Amino acid sequence: MVKIINGGVCAANGFKANGVHCGIRKNRTKKDLALIYSETKAATAAVYTRNLVKGAPLTVTKKNISDGYAQAVICNSGNANTCNSNGIEIAENMCKLVGNELNISPSDVVVASTGVIGQKLDITPIANSIGELAKGLSTEGGKAASEAIMTTDVVEKEIAVEFVLDGKVCHMGGIAKGSGMIHPNMATMLVFITTDVSIAPAMLQKALLSDIDATFNMLSIDGDTSTNDMVTVLANGMAGNCEIDCDCDDFKVFMEALNTVCIHLCRTIAGDGEGATKLLECKVTGAKSLSVARVVAKSVICSSLLKAAMFGADANWGRVLCAIGYSGADVDVTKIDVAFSSSKGVIEVCKNGSGVDFSEEKAKEILLEKEIEIIVSLNEGTFDATAWGCDLTYDYVKINGDYRT
Repeated sequence: MVKIINGGVCAANGFKANGVHCGIRKNRTKKDLALIYSETKAATAAVYTRNLVKGAPLTVTKKNISDGYAQAVICNSGNANTCNSNGIEIAENMCKLVGNELNISPSDVVVASTGVIGQKLDITPIANSIGELAKGLSTEGGKAASEAIMTTDVVEKEIAVEFVLDGKVCHMGGIAKGSGMIHPNMATMLVFITTDVSIAPAMLQKALLSDIDATFNMLSIDGDTSTNDMVTVLANGMAGNCEIDCDCDDFKVFMEALNTVCIHLCRTIAGDGEGATKLLECKVTGAKSLSVARVVAKSVICSSLLKAAMFGADANWGRVLCAIGYSGADVDVTKIDVAFSSSKGVIEVCKNGSGVDFSEEKAKEILLEKEIEIIVSLNEGTFDATAWGCDLTYDYVKINGDYRT
């Protein structure tokens, strides 16, 4: 049984964190440098953006954790350190600064950056603040770290869970950033997950890879795949369970905990989309294959027309069928049912591919809520999938119209 608890990335034994304002961001009230530290070296796994243009920190991190281990995470916001001629050097220097301050190897540091692409990143404010950052590490520092990785995010994104493996109480926590430039196949997100479970690096990577397709790759805000996306998991083994080194029952429990953390962060990211007023969740059932279910769910959640309709609380269900029709999925459109749901109730708007009579007033009431479910029944099989997104509002354009300046 997986139980949600408090603590974020510091809920797991042996982890500390902190976040400070170092000066990368002009607003002094905004933290812009985060540090997460494990008392012992931790098995580490990561998944990266599929964008061909990748931030320098991803290249350095991939090299650093090639042995399957890390002990700290350093992340700045306000500058993506992407498309810079000295980007690798800057990212490596960030790792050296952490290594020197914490007396660990620079190669045991995960490095990440988020913010504007193509602007040079000055190492000076980071170097000047690394001492303060490290000195302030504490088991209560998860919130500060969460704040420090935010860019256009409006809310902090963190969660922690507790579960039992091998008779030992284990913990897992995570923080994330992500609000815009988010699209399936990883998004402008940074996700840092910590756990005190003992698990072999290969099994940790297997767990993360298998969960990504059902969680973060089913998330879309605006159709843009970022350059700096990364999900990283550190597992330091301090819970004392027998190491998970195969696909056993304990591995299944671990996967359940990881999925709980990732789904929560997905929903939080989607609900905090740039300018968003509503969290959209598309649930597809009755597909003939898992692939079909996922393609349909993602196509619906990515439709700009549907997202705009949800902003206006307009039950324009034709846009759902339109998105399914161009998705490329093998479906029988004459069998599709569509309904909209929220805390105000459920209303069926389409049956067997055709419209049905429904109350526009009731539909409006349902769609005015902050969390909307788009329920699609394909009625051709037993597979299902869920995708997450948000509505498309005037503010999205305002935010991105002058993001750099």
